[in-house]
Amino acid sequence: MTRSATILLTALAPISWGTTYAVTTEFLPPDRPLFTGLARALPAGLTLLAVARVLPKGAWWWKATVLGALNIGAFFPLLFLSAYRLPGGMAAVVGSVGPLLVVGLSALLLGERPTARSVVTGVVAAFGVSLVVLRAAGALDLVGVLAAFASAASMSAGTVLTKRWGRPDGVGPLALTGWQLTAGGLLIAPLALLVEGAPPALDGRAVGGYLYLALANTAVSYWLWFRGIGRLSATQVTLLGPLSPLTAAIVGWAALGQALTPVQLAGMAVAFGATVAGQLGQPQARTAGRSFRRGAPGGRARSVTGARP
Repeated sequence: MTRSATILLTALAPISWGTTYAVTTEFLPPDRPLFTGLARALPAGLTLLAVARVLPKGAWWWKATVLGALNIGAFFPLLFLSAYRLPGGMAAVVGSVGPLLVVGLSALLLGERPTARSVVTGVVAAFGVSLVVLRAAGALDLVGVLAAFASAASMSAGTVLTKRWGRPDGVGPLALTGWQLTAGGLLIAPLALLVEGAPPALDGRAVGGYLYLALANTAVSYWLWFRGIGRLSATQVTLLGPLSPLTAAIVGWAALGQALTPVQLAGMAVAFGATVAGQLGQPQARTAGRSFRRGAPGGRARSVTGARP
């Protein structure tokens, strides 16, 4: 598969995630963010495990748990907490620092030298997202800001560690995705029960919404995302992230009747341009198969240029 095709397929993940807000507000019970995170992650993970029929072995039990916690188990609750405590769009703006965090972590953990292109495109993308999602100013909540930053840091660390550790020999991205979603869902389950109580009663619309979120929005999307991490650089993959708030704005306009101002349209153009620029001039990453190790035996240390499954 060509590099361009890999980028386009990986981009489908954040585009799908951009529909989450509309589906949540129009189809699901209100004020159940943790249950929604659980309903997305655990059924999707168990479905992928049933399809892949591969379980972790040895050190991959704890590695899958760590990745599941960073990419799902911690990321979902922190993201929902920030969204509830911050004024409109601010959580997305704080979260848009993710590409810059990935650049820094890639330098520390993958030995990748930061480039001016990656830093500039990350900053420009964050600026474009801020124009799209920010609404009237409101009082900033310190807990909300810290939660938004922590969610971005959690996903960024998960992205880079996924690239660094690769996959066990003979294990594909489908199984790796199933491991992480299952681990993340199991971590969210007791928190959802403690904070929100018993699961809510569901009607047909809610069941349909949860099925969409679990299958298309999570199982398929995270598989494409983690597959992309194995084939592209971590910076390339994370710079596709702005497509999520851009998609959310477009869906809100097309399906929910929300207006788009000239400033928002300009922000969409800026963020999309930065996303495209972030895919240019990047080296082709080798397909992940074995863990990245500095000074591997026989002088065969893998060159890892980053990417998130």
